[in-house]
Amino acid sequence: MSEAAPLPVIAITTGDPSGIGPEIAEKALRDPRVVGVCRPVLYGACEPEALAKFPCGSVNAASGQAAYDAIVEATGDALHQRVAAIVTAPVNKAAFAAAGLPWKGHTDLLGHLCQAPDVAMMFWSDRLRVVLATVHIPLSEVPAAITEEGLLKTIALTAASLPKFGFASPRIGVAGINPHAGEGGLLGREDAAVIAPAVAKARERGIDVAGPFPADTLFVRAVRGEFDCVVAAYHDQGLVPVKLLAFGRSVNVTLGLPIVRTSVDHGTAFDIARQGIADEGSLVEAILLAVKLAEARPGSAAPPVGRPEGLSHD
Repeated sequence: MSEAAPLPVIAITTGDPSGIGPEIAEKALRDPRVVGVCRPVLYGACEPEALAKFPCGSVNAASGQAAYDAIVEATGDALHQRVAAIVTAPVNKAAFAAAGLPWKGHTDLLGHLCQAPDVAMMFWSDRLRVVLATVHIPLSEVPAAITEEGLLKTIALTAASLPKFGFASPRIGVAGINPHAGEGGLLGREDAAVIAPAVAKARERGIDVAGPFPADTLFVRAVRGEFDCVVAAYHDQGLVPVKLLAFGRSVNVTLGLPIVRTSVDHGTAFDIARQGIADEGSLVEAILLAVKLAEARPGSAAPPVGRPEGLSHD
């Protein structure tokens, strides 16, 4: 009888210790679906004595720094192939800022740590996949932030990434930034002047992409099967439909990294921290997806085995 292949080691960062991250991480580690497919390793504060050093349910600089330190360590282990993937519990942007950290969250921080110039945030669920053209910026800054070159890179990155999720020939729909995708210029010129040319250039590269389409119908068309993924113009435009359909079960994935990284679809939930009632469902889904993505990577036939040396993640 041949020996079973070793399970991949998956790094799980516990997020902001003042929030629900440590709780959902502990719960996820006990889920049979998780332990059946991987060997999870926690990074960050989790045990009661470690958590006692941080306030519960409030923004705190020390909590932000601790969350950051865990991400840095886990990312380093992934880059050195000591773990097969990293899965992150939620961090708090205000806590990052209080700690003097310049990053808005995981996506830009991981891009920096991995020296990846082009990254994008994707939310994956069975019924709908969405990639964001802009992420954590004020709505007033979105029109200027969407450039033809930048959007073309996002579309190309999306097309190159979707085969890893089982879409060999992905069909991509691009949402307009304005109501009715600008209505021929009556409701804004960005769609015709910026988004349409980017879509046209992507099509010239052989990408199956169309748009810009009015966002109020595009997501319906995607859920009905016309598109495999939607590229949304801004944060809430893309995440409201995903969370309406699959909140607590969708997964945040960073595209464009040299490592596999997935995360939950929610925040730190300070209001229910350390009450034992947080739902670990999204973190479990993130771990399961990370395992699948890690196994699909080149050279994954012999995944990392065992707990990385020198790790004592409290």
